[in-house]
Amino acid sequence: MRQNKFKTILLPISDKLFRLALSITGSKEDAEDVVQDVLFHILKKNDWEKIENIEAYCFRSTRNRALDTIALKDNQAETLPDNFDYPLPEDNIEQRIEAQEQIDLIENWLAKLPEKQQTIFRLREIEELSYKEIASILNITDEQVKTILFRLRRKLKEYFDKD
Repeated sequence: MRQNKFKTILLPISDKLFRLALSITGSKEDAEDVVQDVLFHILKKNDWEKIENIEAYCFRSTRNRALDTIALKDNQAETLPDNFDYPLPEDNIEQRIEAQEQIDLIENWLAKLPEKQQTIFRLREIEELSYKEIASILNITDEQVKTILFRLRRKLKEYFDKD
């Protein structure tokens, strides 16, 4: 029974957890280790099925474990690795080049932000989580998430308008 719940509840979010860990650690290997550690830790808990919002719990655990990992290595990841897959237009090469340039600009911009702002932006814009889910993961209010995202979007617009 526990294995079925693991397969239906936790495994479907493991890719999202991996992307979050990767965005924080900047290393595929570290991100894999982080997700494995988080899932193993949850499975060790006898009452993990009773956690009210298991997805938010997993995201928070992944974020914390990834931050611990980079703290131990004493280096900050500035960008995602080159092999990170973003959805790019497949119609023509010009669109792909332009999309990749925009992604690079956004990554450079994100790298200059504090970690908490990076995390909020990635969870909302890449992982497409709701304000409430992000708030739960980061242990802040929905209004704080909305305010931070509003300011980040305004900064991003200014950044693009400057270039």
